[in-house]
Amino acid sequence: MSGSRLLVAQRMRPPELAGRWELPGGKVAPGETERDALARELTEELGLQLADIAVEDRLGADIALDDATTLRAYRVRLIRGEPRPHDHQSLRWVTASELPDVDWVTADRGWLGDLTRAL
Repeated sequence: MSGSRLLVAQRMRPPELAGRWELPGGKVAPGETERDALARELTEELGLQLADIAVEDRLGADIALDDATTLRAYRVRLIRGEPRPHDHQSLRWVTASELPDVDWVTADRGWLGDLTRAL
């Protein structure tokens, strides 16, 4: 998040999700905390350095997927730098009023109310 805007990322794969938008992030590796994993994923996916971001509080409730995976969202503040799509087709900054019009991946839709309130 930056001010009253949220960074969303457009997926390239898998084919059934290509072109849809999501919150950047990824899986926690063995031995990592969730916050460390998010910071690592953002540096890999967006080309930012660890000093460029601040991982803050959790956002909303967990979202359980069919395959026993649990998604968690955290607020992240961009301190400096410009994110670049290293693992996505495109990046876009959106405002609260634009959130409903984004073609979200299904799982991330569960956070729309929380995101709207946060922005």
